[in-house]
Amino acid sequence: MDTPLSLLLERRAFLCRLTPDRALETLEEAEEFVRDRGMLTRTTDCSLPSLFEACHEEPYAPDKPGFGQWPRTKWGWSFALARRPEVYATKIHRGKTLYVSTEVARLLDPILRAELERMRDADPDWARLLDHLAAAGASTSEDLRTELGLKPKELKKVLARLEQCGAVVVRAIEPTEHGMVEGFEYARWDQVFSEPASGDASLDNFVVAAVRAAVLATEREVPRWFAWRWRFEPDLLDRLVSEGRLERPEPGWLAAPASA
Repeated sequence: MDTPLSLLLERRAFLCRLTPDRALETLEEAEEFVRDRGMLTRTTDCSLPSLFEACHEEPYAPDKPGFGQWPRTKWGWSFALARRPEVYATKIHRGKTLYVSTEVARLLDPILRAELERMRDADPDWARLLDHLAAAGASTSEDLRTELGLKPKELKKVLARLEQCGAVVVRAIEPTEHGMVEGFEYARWDQVFSEPASGDASLDNFVVAAVRAAVLATEREVPRWFAWRWRFEPDLLDRLVSEGRLERPEPGWLAAPASA
């Protein structure tokens, strides 16, 4: 007889498109994949579903690391997907791209607005860049260097922390499915998600949504999925399990009730 864990592994393989017969064939299917799971990483690095893993396509350059491992013909989707109206691309996955649906963006919104205020108050360089974007709107890195008088390395350092915490997002300008872009622009979170969502800045709802997206995950990896380690209470997962919002199908594993 199958165990609950083995059944969840089968369900995860189907819903996260881990088998070749479930490969994404079009950008429209990729957009639907985001809406269905709620969030996707770009590349495979944890139990969260992955855009490129679901493509099941040979690498662009098999003998090269990094970009060479991206799908041979579908790598351009990673830029085009972020410009779809129901998809938001962030760097809150430890500085790596995480696509979220509108539904999940509503859960994220109170957290990211709190991060905007926290980071603006914490560092004058962060405040200067955030205030400039508030006044000027979405800006290219060249615009930011010129207006703020920063060298490329200085700007990169400031942007990295703001992106990792979700205060700033970056998007390709006029991307095509084949990877052609006119450049990249940076904007504050509250400029790309303009209508404030209700709720508080706790991680509860978002963590539940993340585990549901993965269907099944090892418990030790979940606290390392996102940048805000200081917001992750030591007993958060235990509390969510005790409240019935998460389940442990076996020791060391987590699932959301809807997944189970």
